Amino acid sequence: MNAKPTAAGHSGAEETGATAPGERPTPTTGSPPAESFAELGLPPEVVRVMTDGAIAEPFPIQAATLPDALTGRDILGRARTGSGKTLAFGLALLVRTAAVRRAEPKRPLGLVLVPTRELAQQVSDVLAPYALALRLKLVTVVGGLSIGQQARSIRAGADVVVATPGRLTDLVARRDCHLDQVRITVLDEADQMCDMGFLPQVSELLDQVRPDGQRMLFSATLDRNIDHLVRRHLHDPVLVTVDRAAGAVTTMEHHVLHIHPADKYATATEIAARDGRVLMFLDTRLGVDQFTRHLRGNGIRASALHSGKSQPQRTHTLAQFKNGDITVLVATNVAARGIHVDALDLVVNVDPPADPKDYLHRGGRTARAGEPGSVVTLVTANQRRDVNRMMSGAGIRPTVTQVRSGEEKLTSITGARRPPAGDKATSGNAPFRGLGTRPGRSPKESRRTAEARKTAEARKAARIRRGH
Repeated sequence: MNAKPTAAGHSGAEETGATAPGERPTPTTGSPPAESFAELGLPPEVVRVMTDGAIAEPFPIQAATLPDALTGRDILGRARTGSGKTLAFGLALLVRTAAVRRAEPKRPLGLVLVPTRELAQQVSDVLAPYALALRLKLVTVVGGLSIGQQARSIRAGADVVVATPGRLTDLVARRDCHLDQVRITVLDEADQMCDMGFLPQVSELLDQVRPDGQRMLFSATLDRNIDHLVRRHLHDPVLVTVDRAAGAVTTMEHHVLHIHPADKYATATEIAARDGRVLMFLDTRLGVDQFTRHLRGNGIRASALHSGKSQPQRTHTLAQFKNGDITVLVATNVAARGIHVDALDLVVNVDPPADPKDYLHRGGRTARAGEPGSVVTLVTANQRRDVNRMMSGAGIRPTVTQVRSGEEKLTSITGARRPPAGDKATSGNAPFRGLGTRPGRSPKESRRTAEARKTAEARKAARIRRGH
């Protein structure tokens, strides 16, 4: 389908890249966005769930999309993570699905595709109360869990399936799931699905759903890959943009802390020892595991999250972080999307991301739904040029500060403090690449070794000059 997006009265539509060169979205006229959920004509059972949850006023993305989505229009939405997208597409999906017959075995009526297991679980958790109120069966299918159990749930008659592309593709290939009756399809965080290489799978899955069905696509950015999906699979979509730029979050502070490489480990440890929860990102699974062990050795309640953990382990770790049993979650980019934790006010890039999108999505774990939050990135001298380029690409102008561990400046920015176990944080350097010098050596030991080597080399040079 050769789609031509239409704007929904929001600025910045022509900047999205979702239209061909020379095309300009045609504004859609209609009633202004609703100021309350009651104005949307939602079923009483849905309104009752919202009232019980003290949800009264829609977020901008919800107010802008729900009226059209409830009538069956295709939606192309650009909104940053944490802006309320799940209810924006979820309420329309569930209400419209409940209005038709129940699903047959193996043939769901609604489908939500997401890039990660964590996001799939989060979407399911948000929608579950509404699905229950509407007497719909909601099934989550992701990798890392029993495919047999998931197949049985779909065979039992799943009305709505929330899935990652890889696992759903496996279920379709096994003929445990057929998509020919899917009336409503949602792509959430579509840009990350494309970045992760899921575009061919997503396109193949969309080719199998009902061609006359409704499609809703939500993404923080609308680039060329998203343009491909829009033109092929959406029909005359309503284009809604509630954020001109993914990084323009007025409640979020951005800090770059310039540090000495030998001090990076101690600095990160003191930040982790702060009061309150903190999410810390590192590049590798090995780095995550080793830093987590170090934090625990310093009396800090920390746990690791990365793709090497089983799905039950990942689910348990997230639950512990959300309920406060652990205060520090150390993670790779697997946690950059799909995690929502109330009152998470600090994200720390111990290893700076190389890609602007990764920065924005890591930072998107804080300052959600209008709450304040800070993103702190630790940067050594040899990383400054790359980080400056990455920040520019993300549209971020951070506050830059030179700090050392133990300084008041570090505490005032991050809440850093000495860890409960005392001086252990500075008794050894990082046991992995990127956080200090060689494993097991303190900065002082490393300096002494370097000085001794220089002295030996000087003496050798002197002997050569003397002819020895």
